[in-house]
Amino acid sequence: MDRRSFIKKAGLGAGGAVAATTLAAPAIAQSTTEMVIVSTWPRDMPGLGTSAQRLAARIGELTEGRINVQYFAAGERVGAFDSFDEVASGNAQAYIGADYYWKGKHPAWAYFTAVPFGLTYAEIDAWIKYGGGQELWDELAGEYGLQNFAAGNTGVQMGGWFNKEIETADDLKGLKMRIPGLGGDVMAKLGASPVSLPGGQIYENLVSGAVDATEWVGPWNDYFMKFYEAAKYYYYPGMHEPGSQLALGCNKSWLSSLSKTDQQIIKAACMEENAMQMAETNNNNGVYLEKLINEHGVVLKKFSDEVYDAFGEAAEAVFEETIQHSDLAARTHESFVKARTEIGRWMLLADTGYTQQRNRVLGITV
Repeated sequence: MDRRSFIKKAGLGAGGAVAATTLAAPAIAQSTTEMVIVSTWPRDMPGLGTSAQRLAARIGELTEGRINVQYFAAGERVGAFDSFDEVASGNAQAYIGADYYWKGKHPAWAYFTAVPFGLTYAEIDAWIKYGGGQELWDELAGEYGLQNFAAGNTGVQMGGWFNKEIETADDLKGLKMRIPGLGGDVMAKLGASPVSLPGGQIYENLVSGAVDATEWVGPWNDYFMKFYEAAKYYYYPGMHEPGSQLALGCNKSWLSSLSKTDQQIIKAACMEENAMQMAETNNNNGVYLEKLINEHGVVLKKFSDEVYDAFGEAAEAVFEETIQHSDLAARTHESFVKARTEIGRWMLLADTGYTQQRNRVLGITV
């Protein structure tokens, strides 16, 4: 055997040995990244809580365990309203909640959940994705070291639960009502006293009389909160939250440390849950509205035009104050108004025009 043949055969032997060793060895354990998610919702709360838990589980599933998600409901690690600071500080990697809770830090946060006389689900989805909303949201969140994604929506909300009938705007004066966001500011303009409470504390305050009224979400979510035990008048439609956008707020430094693939997976999981929660809510609201009325004697009431007109005037006063806060607040409001006008005009022609005619022909009524 000459030297060249020996080297060639030896090389093949070595290569074969390496391949055999590679195949026989156990797979190398992949590294994992910890992701602590804190939430503003109680654990297992139908709708809001279960949606948040589903999103947390989905991130772990889609990353095949590369991201090890630990989910903490409101009060399990920090209080509901402490979630923002927990993530901005880096003590947790993300929160799931409603960004209008943070309007005390900057009023522009309210626009990325819901504002009075604001955008429906279809409208805010279009604004966020294609109308410049995400860019403004990124700018705002970036000031606090965050990156936020749309991660759920509860659609047009009910006007709320009241322990007395609301026939005129004067009936709101002196009323203590749990209502956050700019909607609470509208109520204050009309003489009510808005109270901000996390979901898990509303029932006890309504039953005790600490508040006279509350808004929450809609029939499905409200049914399980048992508000009907303390207030029988259930008003619609809510002017304050016509398409409540929920969010996954990530610590931006942490998010940037992930691979591009895992960053995109988190974004995709949020987009998936954004659509799923809205579909689930719409599917269940009709069912539970019937239960509230037929099983618990809830009285369904519609706000009068007089009351709604008063809401509108107060909302405009609130917006005038909001845009004075900062350039970013003013630009966010301007973008929102443009979307409300342009997308809203199309929705009036298309969705609203069609459903009104369809329901008229088929005799579908409230």
